Amino acid sequence: MAIKIEMLKCFALVARHGSLSEAAAALGRTPSAVSMMLKQFEDHVGAPLFETSRKSHLTPLGDLIFKEAQREVTHFENTIEMIEGLSRAQAGYLRLAVTPSVANAILPAIILTFARTYPDIQVDIRDMDSATIAQTLSHDQADIGIGSLPQMAGMDRTELFSDAFGVVCRKDHPLAENWDQLTWADMQNHTLIANGLCDQITDPDFAPLLARSRLMVPNSASLLGLVREGIGITVLPRLAVRHALHEFAFLPLLDVTARRSVYMIAQSPPSQLPAAAAFCGIVHDLIASDALSLPA
Repeated sequence: MAIKIEMLKCFALVARHGSLSEAAAALGRTPSAVSMMLKQFEDHVGAPLFETSRKSHLTPLGDLIFKEAQREVTHFENTIEMIEGLSRAQAGYLRLAVTPSVANAILPAIILTFARTYPDIQVDIRDMDSATIAQTLSHDQADIGIGSLPQMAGMDRTELFSDAFGVVCRKDHPLAENWDQLTWADMQNHTLIANGLCDQITDPDFAPLLARSRLMVPNSASLLGLVREGIGITVLPRLAVRHALHEFAFLPLLDVTARRSVYMIAQSPPSQLPAAAAFCGIVHDLIASDALSLPA
C-alpha cells in the first residue's frame, strides 16, 4: 500500500496532540478511523512509531518520521493554497501585497476606481514591509506587490513614484526648532529608531547614525508610537507620514538627495492573470491622468 498524504496528516496530528481522540476531532473523523489509518501507516513503515498505545510518546524512528511528515504536509497544504488562489484569480480574485504607507495614501483611490470598473472581482489586500512582499511574491502568495522592491525574475516592475526622506519627530522636539538647516550631523546626539527603509539611504554621513541605532522597528504603527512617546526620532519618506502631519513634524534635510522608490511588480504577460492585468491597467491609467496625487 502506497503512503498517502492522508496518512501523513493523520500521523502528524496524532503525534502533535498525543491523543487519538484529539487528532480525530481535528480531522473530523472517528477515533477508530484514525486508529485504523495509523495502523496502516505503521504497517507500511514496518515498525512502531509510538512507545505506547496511548500515543503520547514517539519512538526514535517515529520522531524522525514526524519531522518529515510535518514538512510534507505543510508543503502539500501550501501547494493546495496556491492552486486554489490561482483558480480564484482566473475567475476574478486578486491578491495584493502593499506597504502600509501605500495602503494608507494611494491605494484607496486605486481600489475605488478598480471596484467601480470591475465590481465582480474580489480583492484581498495585505499590508507588510517590502522584504515580506518580495518573499510573498516569490512564493506565489500574491499576484501584485507594491513597495520598495527589487527586480524579480519573470516579473514586470514599474516605478510608480519616489519621495524624499526626512526626519520624523514630535513637534516639540528640539530638532524641529531650526529644521531648515538640518543635516545628518545634527542628529548625532539624538536617539535614532531605525526602520526597514533605512537601508535605502546611501548617504555616507547617515551610515554612522544607523550603525549606532539600538532600536529597529519595521512596523510603521509601532515605529510612530515610539516617536510619539518621545523615545527617539526616525527617518521616513514623506508619504509614510502624510496623514499624520497634524501630530508629527516631518523635517526635510538640507542638501540630502536620499529618496525611496516605490514599484509595482506583477507577473509578466502571458503568465499574468486577467484580474492582475486589469488592476495594472487601472494603475497606469490613473498615473497617466495624474489622479493619484503622487509625491513629486
